[in-house]
Amino acid sequence: MSDRLKTFREYRERMNARILSDDATLVTKRFFNLDTRCYEDGALPAKTKEMLGLSASLVLRCDDCIAYHVIRCLELGVTEAAIREIFDVGLIVGGSIVIPHMRRAFELLDELNEA
Repeated sequence: MSDRLKTFREYRERMNARILSDDATLVTKRFFNLDTRCYEDGALPAKTKEMLGLSASLVLRCDDCIAYHVIRCLELGVTEAAIREIFDVGLIVGGSIVIPHMRRAFELLDELNEA
């Protein structure tokens, strides 16, 4: 596991635990639960949902979300060729402002493929 991946996961887990501490609001708890359950297998398999999440995250320009979905896509067996096409969809829908986020996504993809 790359240092970047380890750091990303540790930070995400630590901060999610902080957000969902005992004094978390019901709204926050429900939103986090909904987010988790949304990406489970259903009429669409989890793999497809993660690919959709990656494309949407590119359009919304959320680097943390992009990183999360790149990681999950790889874990679920999405090929690099497919991820490149997902990046294309995000680029077409989001326009050139997506390019800086694609750079960071490719950097992460390269790091994960090296690990």
